[in-house]
Amino acid sequence: MSVTLDLPDDVVRRLTAEAARRGTELADVIAALAAQLPAADRPARHRRLAFVGAGASTSGITPKMDELLEDGFGQD
Repeated sequence: MSVTLDLPDDVVRRLTAEAARRGTELADVIAALAAQLPAADRPARHRRLAFVGAGASTSGITPKMDELLEDGFGQD
């Protein structure tokens, strides 16, 4: 399948450099990176962070912590 992407120049340079480092094609590097993504049919995990006395709070820090976790805070 053929796909056209409009990527920033620095991203293209990094991908091209990685392909050269691996001795492979750019498409192979992109495919390898895509293979690391979660399966499309697997639902996203909704993580919650709660502390004693803050878990049921609708105000304060708990909603902000949940928002940060949903945005991927702390994930590599």
